[in-house]
Amino acid sequence: MDLLDLLHETMSSPWVYLAIFAIAVLDGFFPVVPSETAVITAGVFAASGAPYLPAVVLVAAAGALVGDHVSYAIGRGGGARLLDRLPPDGRRRGAIDWARRGIATRGGLILTVARYVPGGRTAVTLTMGAVHYSRRRFLAFDALAAGSWGLYSALVGYVGGLAFEQDPLRGLLLGLGLALTVTLIVEVVRWLRNRRRSARPAPVTAPLGRTPVR
Repeated sequence: MDLLDLLHETMSSPWVYLAIFAIAVLDGFFPVVPSETAVITAGVFAASGAPYLPAVVLVAAAGALVGDHVSYAIGRGGGARLLDRLPPDGRRRGAIDWARRGIATRGGLILTVARYVPGGRTAVTLTMGAVHYSRRRFLAFDALAAGSWGLYSALVGYVGGLAFEQDPLRGLLLGLGLALTVTLIVEVVRWLRNRRRSARPAPVTAPLGRTPVR
C-alpha cells in the first residue's frame, strides 16, 4: 500500500506535468529514460480524476517534440561523422541503416513508425539531422508523431485505469501489457520485412553526410 499511496500522491501533484514533460524530452536523445511508462502511468491515474488526461497528452507530446529536435540538432551538428564510424555489424549501425531506408522510402512518415520500435525514435531523428532533412518538414511530421504518441500512450493507460478503477496497479499492468503487445506486433512486422529484404542484394549507399534529403 505504501507504493500505491506514493503513486497517488505523485500523480495528484501539479508537478507531475513538469516531470512528464522532462522525461519525454530526455527520452528523445537519451532513450533509456522510460517516457512511455511514465505517460501510461499518468493515464491510469487520470481515470480516477488526477492528473487531468488532456494535460497529460499535451505535455507528453510537447516534451517528445522538444526531445526529438534536440536529437535532430545533435545529428545535424556533426552526427554524420559519428554515425559513419559505427561498427558495420553492430546493433546501433543496424538501427541507423533501418532509419536511412525508412527515410528514403517513407520520408517523414517514418517518424510515426519509429515511435513504436525500440530505439527507433532516436535512430530516425539523429539520422534525419545527419542527412540534413528539411527542418520545416521535420517539424511538421514530428508534430504528428509526437501528438499521436502522447495520445496513444495516455489512452492506453486510461483504458487500464477504467478497467481496474479500484486497483490502479492492475490497471498499470494492463496498460503496459497493451503497449508491449503493440510494440511486439510492430517488431514482428519489421522482422518479416527485413527478412524479405535480406534475400535481395543490398544497394550501395553513400556516407550519411553526403546526400542531403529535402
